[in-house]
Amino acid sequence: MNLNQAFEKLALIDMSWVVWVLVMMSVLSVAIMIERSIFFFRFAKVRHEDILAKLTSILASRKYAEGAEELAKMRQTAPQVLSAGLAQVQYGPGAAEEAMLGVMVRERLFLERFLVFLGTVSNNAPFLGLFGTVTGLIKSFYQLGASGTPDMKVVMFGVTEALVTTALGLIVAIPAVMANNAFRRQARGIMTRTEELARLLLTHARRNDFVAIPKETEVKK
Repeated sequence: MNLNQAFEKLALIDMSWVVWVLVMMSVLSVAIMIERSIFFFRFAKVRHEDILAKLTSILASRKYAEGAEELAKMRQTAPQVLSAGLAQVQYGPGAAEEAMLGVMVRERLFLERFLVFLGTVSNNAPFLGLFGTVTGLIKSFYQLGASGTPDMKVVMFGVTEALVTTALGLIVAIPAVMANNAFRRQARGIMTRTEELARLLLTHARRNDFVAIPKETEVKK
């Protein structure tokens, strides 16, 4: 048995599993779209301008510890990052920056949660649908060649059924592409605005030249 014959036998296997895989991918994609939409909608409730005003007030009053505790109660990315920076600002801008960078890494993963799956669906669903179509066409033409009195209606029905998988693959992929791009754009926007606020905090720390005071020095004074 050569390679062509082996592939021919593989193509003659019932490929309805392709449709079921695409349906499952669609269901999971829709679930992720709903979850991410709710997630980003909750983020939108806290306006960037409000967080900026809050940070400006904290820096002006120099109540860093109280401000860090207050911001930590907010679940959004920017307050979490700023809270980490405010908690370390007394030890210098370097400590505040490292603390905020660590939280940013965690928050970026949180913002991009499940988006890898959407990207995988958007890239592979059309190919999976095309695979189902190609194998379906092979099966239809094989039946046409093997039949002594071919019935074109049966063959055309098989061709039509095979083409459905390509259409289904596109139906699954297109919304996934749109949602993935939209959610990633929102995540980038949140991280960009958060970095703006973090830079404001670091500028304040460098301008005031925060330096940790050793305990021994405090005793001598």
